Amino acid sequence: MSTTQSERLRSLLEPLVSSQGLDLEEIEVASVGRKRVLRVVVDSDTGADLDQVADVSRALSAKLDETDAMGEGEYDLEVGTPGAERALTEHRHYVRAVDRLVKFQLADASELVARILTVDDEGVDLEVPGVKGRKPTARRITFDDIAKARVQVEFNRKNKNEENEEEA
Repeated sequence: MSTTQSERLRSLLEPLVSSQGLDLEEIEVASVGRKRVLRVVVDSDTGADLDQVADVSRALSAKLDETDAMGEGEYDLEVGTPGAERALTEHRHYVRAVDRLVKFQLADASELVARILTVDDEGVDLEVPGVKGRKPTARRITFDDIAKARVQVEFNRKNKNEENEEEA
């Protein structure tokens, strides 16, 4: 998608998404066979439920129908939320990932997998899991030290309530 079209779509759609209490995270126009697909990714600090996604989808569809932002020809509109292994690219993404396991690629080319404990304007405080029975360690990294970060899927992590029950 051209930058001009992307910017035009973002300026058209972002106010509608914001009015629904959500953040516009991504816009992508892709060709699928003869059709085009406009993918819109939305989110919020508390997540977006199915009803919110449906409401914003209807609002975006109506707005796109009244404009020529997508040009001539058919297209499909897909509205969804970020995937489980979302990339962290904005400060708000890190805030939303507190207590999640994240794989960091650092500016010095090293990698680190750690749990985000807190986030402030300069960086993140982490808990680095212990290896071979060792206790976890604390670490702080600044945003300048992070080249890339992506949330990791955890299948067998106990939630805090289960951990507290076991300690009692």
